[in-house]
Amino acid sequence: MSVFFIGQLPHSSSGMSHSEWVLDSSASYHMSPDSSSFTYMSPLSFILVMTVDDTPMPLAGVGSVVTPHLSLPNVHLIPKLKLNLASVGQICDSGDYLVMFSSFFCYIQDL
Repeated sequence: MSVFFIGQLPHSSSGMSHSEWVLDSSASYHMSPDSSSFTYMSPLSFILVMTVDDTPMPLAGVGSVVTPHLSLPNVHLIPKLKLNLASVGQICDSGDYLVMFSSFFCYIQDL
């Protein structure tokens, strides 16, 4: 078993690189604006994703992303998104990882 330290969230999303992922407990799916990070993707069109503030954003495709710490299937490519979001629910539902929160950190442990 391995434990991966994800890190503390930055104070501003403007300094985040395309390789950084924010764990989001309210996201239904993993989402990324960066098509170059996908190892596989099926293009989609005419589908809108509603953000938490009811802003519609076009979904360009669904595919897989592999980070240095996680393999993320069913990632939604949303070009207008500002940062990468990893869905805590989707990670837990995969059965491959255990997500643990503390007061200062979040750990993801592969099973």
